[in-house]
Amino acid sequence: MVRSEGEVQTSGTLFLVSTPIGNMADLSARAVQTLGAVSAVLAEDTRHSRPLLTKHGIATPLVAYHEHNEAKATPALVARLEAGESFALISDAGTPLLSDPGARLVRAAIDAGVVVTAVPGASALLAALVASGIVADRFTFFGFLARKGKERSGALREIAELTHTAVLYEAPARVGETLAALAGAGAGSREAVVARELTKQFEEFRRGTVQSLAESYQEVAPRGEVVLVIAGAETPEPDEASLRERAHVLRETGLSARDVARVLTEESHAPRNLAYRLAHE
Repeated sequence: MVRSEGEVQTSGTLFLVSTPIGNMADLSARAVQTLGAVSAVLAEDTRHSRPLLTKHGIATPLVAYHEHNEAKATPALVARLEAGESFALISDAGTPLLSDPGARLVRAAIDAGVVVTAVPGASALLAALVASGIVADRFTFFGFLARKGKERSGALREIAELTHTAVLYEAPARVGETLAALAGAGAGSREAVVARELTKQFEEFRRGTVQSLAESYQEVAPRGEVVLVIAGAETPEPDEASLRERAHVLRETGLSARDVARVLTEESHAPRNLAYRLAHE
């Protein structure tokens, strides 16, 4: 269902509400207001989420919505949204959908023409990234890696080859193993941070190389929730002679000087001034 301009909304709204990742003071005033106003709060684990709602005086009914029932529960929830009810979707901690269930409901709600909106707040992914000290202007989030098989080896290889920052979640018992596997894939000398227990009393950021951190966690695993931040591989400075030759080949294909400069910048990461000069030679 797609609404035309000016059409009055008759369906409800699906709110994606971020909850604290440790420090209970991180639940925003807007989140409290939203959780108290909806028909029901869809929670990954109702037993885990009830104390949070109780602490803030929220009596809204809790409905279990998790990976084991989302396929069955989604159609009925969308029907209720279309009928005018509003729901708030939360995960056990942090921002919904980031390595948590909910994507199926969001997609189904959007396809049904239901308004979907976010109530931003805490995120372990972003908290670890911005406090890591590693370049954050471009990054790839990998969530939890597969425990074994081609999917895991492929992800490790991709992280090792990335030229920008990688962020991933990992179970405490597997931190040393994963860091060692990344070192074995060629990322051993890269800068890395193990962020642990974010926003909690024993929050810790341990910094070093992938190899040094792998060695420090081989014997004793970290405690608590863990986020790994891995710096990207350094790209070698482009050789001007090879760039000049590449520019010549590109011009021979009929590309304009502007397009040649763009290709040199995107393909070989050439500095813009150098790419522009070579494109006009």
